[in-house]
Amino acid sequence: MASGTGSSPPPEIGAPAAAVAEEELEQAVEGAEEGEDAFDIPSKNASHDRLRRWRQAALVLNASRRFRYTLDLEREEEKENLKRMIRAHAQVIRAVFLFKEAGQKNLGESYTSIKLETLSQSFPVDLKKLTMLNRDHDTIIFQEVGGVRGLSDLLKSNLDKGVSPDEDELLQRRDIFGANTYPRKKRRSIWRFVFEACQDLTLVILMVAAAISLSLGMATEGVKDGWYDGGSIFFAVFLVVFVTATSDYRQSLQFQHLNEEKQNIQVEVIRGGKRIGASIFDLVVGDVVPLKIGDQVPADGILISGHSLAIDESSMTGESKIVHKDQRAPFLMSGCKVADGYGSMLVTGVGTNTEWGMLMANLSVDVGEETPLQVRLNGVATLIGIVGLSVAAAVLVVLWIRYFTGHTKNSDGTTQFVAGTTGVKQGFMGAIRILTIAVTIVVVAVPEGLPLAVTLTLAYSMRKMMRDKALVRRLSSCETMGSATTICSDKTGTLTTNKMTVVEAYFGGTKFDPCDNTGMMCTSVTTLLIEGIAQNTTGTVFLPEDGGAAEVTGSPTEKAILSWGLMIGMDFKDVRSKSSIIRVHPFNSEKKRGGVAVQSDTEVHIHWKGAAEILLASCRSWLSTDGSVQPMSSSKHREFKKWIDDMAMSSLRCVAFAYCPWEPKMVPTESLDKWKLPEDDLTLIGVVGIKDPCRPGVRNAVQLCSIAGVKVRMVTGDNVETAKAIALECGILDTKDAASEPSVIEGKVFRDMSEAAREEIVEKITVMGRSSPHDKLLLVQSLKRKGHVVAVTGDGTNDAPALHEADIGLSMGISGTEVAKESSDIIILDDDFTSVVKVVRWGRSVYANIQKFIQFQLTVNVAALVINVVAAVSSGDVPLNAVELLWVNLIMDTLGALALATEPPIDNLMKRHPVGRREPLVTNIMWRNLFIQALYQIAVLLIFNFDGKRILHLQNESREHADKMKNTFVFNAFVFCQIFNEFNARKPEEKNVFKGVTNNHLFMGIVGATTGLQILIIEFLGKFFDTARLNWRLWMLSVAIGAVSWPLAYLGKFIPVPVRPFQSYFKRCSCRRRPRQDEEQGGKS
Repeated sequence: MASGTGSSPPPEIGAPAAAVAEEELEQAVEGAEEGEDAFDIPSKNASHDRLRRWRQAALVLNASRRFRYTLDLEREEEKENLKRMIRAHAQVIRAVFLFKEAGQKNLGESYTSIKLETLSQSFPVDLKKLTMLNRDHDTIIFQEVGGVRGLSDLLKSNLDKGVSPDEDELLQRRDIFGANTYPRKKRRSIWRFVFEACQDLTLVILMVAAAISLSLGMATEGVKDGWYDGGSIFFAVFLVVFVTATSDYRQSLQFQHLNEEKQNIQVEVIRGGKRIGASIFDLVVGDVVPLKIGDQVPADGILISGHSLAIDESSMTGESKIVHKDQRAPFLMSGCKVADGYGSMLVTGVGTNTEWGMLMANLSVDVGEETPLQVRLNGVATLIGIVGLSVAAAVLVVLWIRYFTGHTKNSDGTTQFVAGTTGVKQGFMGAIRILTIAVTIVVVAVPEGLPLAVTLTLAYSMRKMMRDKALVRRLSSCETMGSATTICSDKTGTLTTNKMTVVEAYFGGTKFDPCDNTGMMCTSVTTLLIEGIAQNTTGTVFLPEDGGAAEVTGSPTEKAILSWGLMIGMDFKDVRSKSSIIRVHPFNSEKKRGGVAVQSDTEVHIHWKGAAEILLASCRSWLSTDGSVQPMSSSKHREFKKWIDDMAMSSLRCVAFAYCPWEPKMVPTESLDKWKLPEDDLTLIGVVGIKDPCRPGVRNAVQLCSIAGVKVRMVTGDNVETAKAIALECGILDTKDAASEPSVIEGKVFRDMSEAAREEIVEKITVMGRSSPHDKLLLVQSLKRKGHVVAVTGDGTNDAPALHEADIGLSMGISGTEVAKESSDIIILDDDFTSVVKVVRWGRSVYANIQKFIQFQLTVNVAALVINVVAAVSSGDVPLNAVELLWVNLIMDTLGALALATEPPIDNLMKRHPVGRREPLVTNIMWRNLFIQALYQIAVLLIFNFDGKRILHLQNESREHADKMKNTFVFNAFVFCQIFNEFNARKPEEKNVFKGVTNNHLFMGIVGATTGLQILIIEFLGKFFDTARLNWRLWMLSVAIGAVSWPLAYLGKFIPVPVRPFQSYFKRCSCRRRPRQDEEQGGKS
């Protein structure tokens, strides 16, 4: 079953829980040491204490909406308790059955009915008994049914060929035994989002005020005219709720789709004798599934055969313990990971008939995750909100004082409230009207949608990144990628095409030309070589019955060697049938070699295959073309070494074949699983050179990274010379002159250095060859200590620690193991380095889009607050009423976020340097743009507010109509200022704000819809919004006032800004006071 818990993977397979807890404690201490900013959290593995701290510090009006996409800390604790309970339940059941087994040897008698009660005549096996066999791991029942072969017969499967690929049969198996899925949490309906949007405190107050206004209005003015004030507020609140809920609902659908993609693990399965790729959800009982290191066990099953197969069962048992599997312990549990070796399994339980399925069914809930940028925006929203609340409270007090002291006038000049004369209902109505204005100012002032703009842009970006072949597993990685300063990339499959072919071969001291011309070798040497190729492999060769071309499966290296083996006359099935494998040493990325012991009728051969120069060092002899074994003299060693170096410099991957004969009587039959295959005193058979060309576009992508200030480093297990040649071809190294230490270094050299020495040279390293996963981890740690934001690619199980340690772990979707994918933050679906660079662009785009939205929203906030405060204090009335302010809030919040947070990335993003993690969200350039636009809007609109009647020639109108016309004009001009300023916000740093605007259809649609609705409001909804129709001259003037923001923004960008952030000037004072306080405290102590 696919993992859907969303919890961060451990630093390494089987890492003790205490180590993880210690790591979290260190991070919490570091966070406390760095500063007291509650809104600053690490991008990965933030402790629960840090997450609680920012929640407590945030000013929130609608908690259910604000915290929707954050981690539910209480639910996380509940989930952990539930996991422990289910694990304990499973262990207790097993303990009981083991106890019974010890006391009752005839336990199996009670299960002899296994063939009697069946769900279908098609399969003579009882599903309940099968489930108990899986769950209880009962060896007696297992033996009763005849072991794995007997069970496969009951399930009508073939241990070699698997089940038939016929869709009808697969469907029948799903109907009888169940599908490999588990019940999902029901999708939330849009009404749930409507309900959550209604929980906003300010909207609740407005609705209560509207209800009071509605009832009092109808009581005093009659139903016909008295419902407008309250009804219009209800209408505006409904509009805000509807648009907000619709936007949130769409986001949730996008996240749900991405979660389903993350859980859809691709596995290999044997059907009809052929290995095919399939979704984990498509597995059925009876399937034969090959397993290799790093895979997730996709269902419950029984081991068919395996070599050095070790399973990490910590996900099910909670214990960090590696369990070795063989015929004595053949039971495999779904959800566990293959820690070592390889093998194949028969699927006996799927879906909720497995412990993993039961666990996932109980835990199948949406798991939120807050990102550092989201938390920082909560800090910004809190700061703005406090200012807004203070302003709103001041306006409320001022207006109430003016109202109750008789200083507020009606539109006809009469006093609104006269003590002792004005009725209670009328006085109460006036007070409620003022309260609605103050509360609406809070709605505008507190940018509740600001943190949610992050989830909006992330949802949009993640969907688009899927098209660019990148699947985001951890939201925060999208943001962090924009800050990446270095990318440590694998070579094979990422920088190269991963389509390997053998192009050179050296055997018996001779170069074959062409590489498959083995005619000069005697039959015994060819036979020995073919035996090594066919048996020492994790790949397979499938020959179609219709005589078509052979289909080779396995890793790219294995496929290249097996394909070459077919070219030199290998009959894969026949060779494997002539000898049997008795012991396997799986390929080890530390030692760069893999071995196998095979036994024929009369002899035992131990075959090794691996990195050419490493295997050469273990050889004491070599095999000539006539079959004679020659001693490895120093001159011959140099000759072989020169061949290897020449191939490596031609960017070929060099793989050597070696063997040693072994006496059958020396094979330890009793302790075979502990037998360590001899690694020295080998005989070299030969070396092949495998070509893996650079991917097209990689050189340009590396160059683009360089321009963007991102250093690309190659970290590969290949020969240093091969790595150097590929690095030059890809543009990672500029010239051969630069290809010397420490620019190019071997993993072992770096590993043997002291920590201080590593940190001294780490920034100079461009290529690391013959590196182990531990070397990669050391490189990442050293770069992070030097202040770099590190992105790392990896595909192997042993890459998991480096992927986990890196700021951004990038696993490979095609060649990557499931362990590597779970440790990563982003999966590169096509394994292509150019896709990694696209992820960098998207990361920068996320940050840039949020900054655009902040600039736009802060401009509206500042202008609206200042205009209303100044007008309220000076005249006792505000030009923008409650309904108008709600419309403005809708423009700047939900619609503004949709328009600006969904801008696609532009090429200019890759011409900037990486965004510093501590860089202020509001840059000096943004402050400049903001102040210019806000000051312009405030100045112009206040002039019209106080002297609008004269400027607009409204002196001849009645006072009531003139005031309404003036206020309508101010409202209309204010909205058009925001519409035009939305274009300015698209390009905070560029003078041409229109570039590419037509490509963003959503932006154009929202601007068009906003303009259309504004016309509708002024011309047809005057009763609701308390506005008057404007003539064409006033319309033109409103649009012209808004349009002035374009040339103003253009000219403003010529004003230089200081490099030092404005915020730092305010921090300096607090920083100066702090040391003094520390000195005083030190003196007292």
